Amino acid sequence: MLAIISVILFHIFGSTNQMTVGGYGAPPSLSWFINDVNVVCFRFGVDLFLMLSGALSLGRNWDIKSFLGKRFPRIIGPFVFWGFILSLVSVLISYFYPNVLKTIDPYTIYNFLIYLVNSYLVNNENFGPYWFFWMILGTYLIMPILNKWLLNSELKEAEYFLAIWAITCIFDFTFFINIPINLNYFTGPIGMVVLGYYLRHTKRKIFNNVNYSIIFIIISALLLLLVSHMLSTSSGYYIFNRYNILIVIEVIGIFNLLKNLNLDLDSSSIFYKTTFSIAKYSYGIYLIHQFVIFIVMVILNEFISIGPVYYMLILFVCTLCGSWGLLAMLNRIPYVNRVIGAK
Repeated sequence: MLAIISVILFHIFGSTNQMTVGGYGAPPSLSWFINDVNVVCFRFGVDLFLMLSGALSLGRNWDIKSFLGKRFPRIIGPFVFWGFILSLVSVLISYFYPNVLKTIDPYTIYNFLIYLVNSYLVNNENFGPYWFFWMILGTYLIMPILNKWLLNSELKEAEYFLAIWAITCIFDFTFFINIPINLNYFTGPIGMVVLGYYLRHTKRKIFNNVNYSIIFIIISALLLLLVSHMLSTSSGYYIFNRYNILIVIEVIGIFNLLKNLNLDLDSSSIFYKTTFSIAKYSYGIYLIHQFVIFIVMVILNEFISIGPVYYMLILFVCTLCGSWGLLAMLNRIPYVNRVIGAK
């Protein structure tokens, strides 16, 4: 649940940053600071999802056929379904309300098919988050090889891999310095997957203590906010790469905090049921939330005039509840519930 909430908050920043960027200063305005928190402290959503995938999938006895046969339909079906539905809705909005959204012209089946393909390829407005599908698809393809390696290795070998991956995070994604050694095999999302596996199984005290986890989160968040303010300007926020070493430290703290809290929640409580339900629909929410943000913003801009702080709050609540509610309703429809992105 935390991963999808952070993704929504980050994308709300992407939709509202022009409203608040003028508040940059020393000190910044409240609206600028809140949006800076969105883009800085909630950059970890995709990273956390990758770590959870590694923690739950790696180090187990499964074969390639069963692994890919289970996971491919789970991600491909909803991707194809929602890409088609949202492309169709986008074209209909463009046809009836061209001042709101412009998609194709003329309105022919051929142009719609071109638009549909571009939606899948992340080339259309409101389909930006669809890059995640292609990334996770590639990650799943390599995971059977990683699994076999980790099953037959000690954790020290995972530490070796992660040490080199951390170097790429520091040089390539934090300071953007090119080093002469080609470390492409150790870079990017695959490190997050291995990191999730490692943190789940390691016995090192620093990764199995709630206090250390909190320290990781607080220090990294404070440094991120400080650096962000230093590098931002009145014309734009500074946006960290998701593999920046400070964000890596933050997500390590979050992962370990969730692992070590050992919360014994009452399964009949509202909090537990809500958390479980949002987590159940998290992939579907991911696929549609950017479009829901767009719709909610159109409505807000047309009918409501409020300050940026309340605007962002309403946008977040409506996006989360709207996406979650739509999926919960569709989950009651036979056959459709198989392709909406529900676990």
